[in-house]
Amino acid sequence: MNRSGLIALIVVIVLGAVGYYYFTQTKKPAGEGEATETATTEAASGEEEALLFTWENWADPPFVAEYKEKYGVEPRSAIWADEDEAFAKMRAGYKPDVMGPCSYEFGRWQEAGLIQPIDVTKLKHWKDIPDYLKTIPGMMKSETEAWFIPQYWANTSVTYRTDLAPEYVGNESWKILFDPKYKGRVAGLDGVDDTVTLIAKTWGVDPYNMSPEDWETVKAKLREFVANARFISSDETSLSQGLASGEIVAAITWNQTPASLKREGKPVAYMNPPGGMFTYVCGMVLHAESKNIEKAYTLIDSGISPAAMKYQLQDLNNGPANMSIFADYTDEQLAELGFVRDVESFLKSGTFQVRLKNKEEIVKFWTEIRGGG
Repeated sequence: MNRSGLIALIVVIVLGAVGYYYFTQTKKPAGEGEATETATTEAASGEEEALLFTWENWADPPFVAEYKEKYGVEPRSAIWADEDEAFAKMRAGYKPDVMGPCSYEFGRWQEAGLIQPIDVTKLKHWKDIPDYLKTIPGMMKSETEAWFIPQYWANTSVTYRTDLAPEYVGNESWKILFDPKYKGRVAGLDGVDDTVTLIAKTWGVDPYNMSPEDWETVKAKLREFVANARFISSDETSLSQGLASGEIVAAITWNQTPASLKREGKPVAYMNPPGGMFTYVCGMVLHAESKNIEKAYTLIDSGISPAAMKYQLQDLNNGPANMSIFADYTDEQLAELGFVRDVESFLKSGTFQVRLKNKEEIVKFWTEIRGGG
């Protein structure tokens, strides 16, 4: 081989090695939580930004606007499918800074040593949260320390197409999910706190006080529901698109789904059967091993800012925990959005979601039957 040929061969070998290294590094499996984290620019000081671990949509720009205004960059964020997935990830060692569970869940995280109390005197928007939302059992460690900061309040029920299932108009029943006529055209949510509780209540079982016999009844109905469902999802977009297209006729959803479909002019209704819907409060907690405490507090405050709350109400169709923004709305405007000024009466209008007993067993069963077990 001549000199020029040898040089060319060496160049090819070097370039190949560099390309192989780059490929193997970029194609490595993501670590725990990395697959869903959004990339952000680090602050000028090189300090890592706070990490928000929450539901889809709850890391949208309005929720982090005050944080960005203060630090010049957005926080990092990671999205979970449901709180059970989040709990499992954190127990396995994943350490975000701020998380967004609902009030029925934070007690389990507290007992697992995953969260620390929040000094509410450091939150400028705390004063705008009404007293009733500060009375959630177990929420306050002391007068100035909270395990959980309320962010929004809303409903879980069934959204259905009134044109495709007209027989349920004026005769609303969650049993539409089991109607043989709509087999393969119904859907549900991933989380047991929404779907398992709603299926139980549909068949007259109190999901929060199930006897062994009750649980056997609910298990049978869950199997039936899974067999009847087109899909089970935590993705609000998938549920909305399925209902919009008519692929599905009815689905267990949160109240943002019917609100967004109505804005599109779709003929849908949100069922309010005898006994009422489920009601709930969700919010934010602080990880026990947060390494960005100051930024975490800013992130929590940003999540309950007036701008965040208006986005919560108008775009996600949830009641704002910071209710100071209600001063900008008439009673008629609030009613059109599906809310009232009295958060207590709203939450008591249905079944308020609380912590499930034997949740680990329930999650295990739900996971198994969804996997074909």
